[in-house]
Amino acid sequence: MTAPPPGWALDADVVVVGSGVAGLTAALRCAAAGRKTVVVTKARLDAGSTRWAQGGIAAALGDGDTPEQHLDDTLVAGAGLCDETAVRALVTEGPDAVRRLIGSGARFDTDAGTGEILLTREGGHHRRRIAHAGGDATGAEISRALVEAVREAGVETVENALVLDLMKDARGRTAGVTLHVMGEGQRDGVGAVRAPAVVLATGGMGQVFSATTNPAVSTGDGVALALRAGAEVSDLEFVQFHPTVLFLGPGAEGQQPLVSEAVRGEGAYLVDADGVRFMRGQHELAELAPRDIVAKGIMRRMRETGADHMYLDARHFGAEMWEHRFPTILAACRSHGIDPVTELIPVSPAAHYASGGVRTDLRGRTTVPGLYACGEVACTGVHGANRLASNSLLEGLVFAERIAADISGTPDGAEAAPAGTGTGPAETTGTGTPHGGPVPGSGPGPVPDAAPGGPLLVPEARYEIQRIMTAGAGVLRSAASLAGAAADLERLHTTAAAELSVDGKTAEPCVESWEATNLLLVSRVLVAVAREREETRGCHWREDRPDRDDEHWRRHLVARLGPDAELAIISTDTADFPPVRPGARAGAATGTDSPGASRGPAGRTDASAAVHHDPPRRDNS
Repeated sequence: MTAPPPGWALDADVVVVGSGVAGLTAALRCAAAGRKTVVVTKARLDAGSTRWAQGGIAAALGDGDTPEQHLDDTLVAGAGLCDETAVRALVTEGPDAVRRLIGSGARFDTDAGTGEILLTREGGHHRRRIAHAGGDATGAEISRALVEAVREAGVETVENALVLDLMKDARGRTAGVTLHVMGEGQRDGVGAVRAPAVVLATGGMGQVFSATTNPAVSTGDGVALALRAGAEVSDLEFVQFHPTVLFLGPGAEGQQPLVSEAVRGEGAYLVDADGVRFMRGQHELAELAPRDIVAKGIMRRMRETGADHMYLDARHFGAEMWEHRFPTILAACRSHGIDPVTELIPVSPAAHYASGGVRTDLRGRTTVPGLYACGEVACTGVHGANRLASNSLLEGLVFAERIAADISGTPDGAEAAPAGTGTGPAETTGTGTPHGGPVPGSGPGPVPDAAPGGPLLVPEARYEIQRIMTAGAGVLRSAASLAGAAADLERLHTTAAAELSVDGKTAEPCVESWEATNLLLVSRVLVAVAREREETRGCHWREDRPDRDDEHWRRHLVARLGPDAELAIISTDTADFPPVRPGARAGAATGTDSPGASRGPAGRTDASAAVHHDPPRRDNS
């Protein structure tokens, strides 16, 4: 992205971008293995998405439960697109990972008599396997424990820092990141953290939509950085809309209060304005069906009745249960004038979780050597077309530990080399601007032939992007709505690009303009792949293609920006998650050399080109 040259630099073995459960776990494990680790986070250490997680963390910890049962529930929720090997790693390593989290200081709710962890149930789970803390404040407790552990371990942190672009050495390997610090003193403005291993743990991209459960910092920065760096992203069309978000009115925007799935797990049920339980008969689990099914059920009932929301009825809980089991939700409802002890809770779906993201292997490696990803920013193959409730915190734990093992060189091998072994100067890749001078200590002189920075959007464009995405690529999608969204997003880009090409002017580089530009890039790629997938599957709901089409679409869509900013969208041959080969070209990594695979380019996108849509070939069955 267009940005001033770095004015300061740090050196490390590993830089972790993000401070949720995934980022802090990776940082702790890397530091414990003797790697000099720096954590970069966009706000405070405890301000990411993890702290907002209400329900809990899923693991086969209870009597009678097994990893195999957890695996089965995950595969069903993923609607045929989970990578079974990745899911098996998640569910078998998950229980011990949770125990190590407890060893790091996390305190889960336990039975007063036995001391056993209390377990509840959520949508899609056939067993009570959700561990929670503080009733409905699990994320806040996990964040507290990990932040304290990171500080006690003396891990260096850079707070209030927006990551900008990946740096690479002359061999094309990761060499660190550029970032902008919103602080004072030595670490102020644009700088760089040089490291041969970068772990993206930047969280989600919920802010591409008007109404979301995600915090304001969730602007897709990690996915945008990875795209500009040439990494592959997968399954970006599968954005999970949480079915029960507190309805604050038809014009409500920004972060909305979540009403956890655990409320339904404890016996609350969905009703319309007439008190009819409309989820009965739609699924064997009724209100506890997987999230995509419940969200679709709510939307259908809203259309049938002409309402703009439904209701959650938990009045039978009584005041004591609300106060002890769900104090956070109770307080949120009451702050908006709703008392769930005596009243129905108005709810509607809102953007919640990105099941897709930067494509990784089982060790968290992306297709760019030295670049790793974990947590919501990553696509490990675990979630498929729809994440199973409370698997996200577990995925962050398990795959962060796998990344740390790979970096530290435990048996299976380490991909990242020790710090300082790279050759040649670091450069900003993708759409990064050439620096006017070298990063201190990075090599002699500016890097030649660096790609020019593209146009930045004005900060106000953020809200227009959100409205476009909500209208055209929200819970309900169609060929017409997606085409309209693509055209509107292209207009935003071409207007900014025209100003840059005519008079060299662009928006002032600042956090707000960088965020808006990231949102536009991620939104345009999301819309492009959503147009490709002409079926309804999981949380991708096409009104004009209402059926699941396993013959043509039980496969993944992988997207990648080439050096010329051309977007290639490639369909894999099967539902198996293809191997990641760091440094390989997109076709080789995704199987497009094999007979029958759909080939890109399906369009062009980023800060310097428009998106065009080409339908996938239908000879890939």
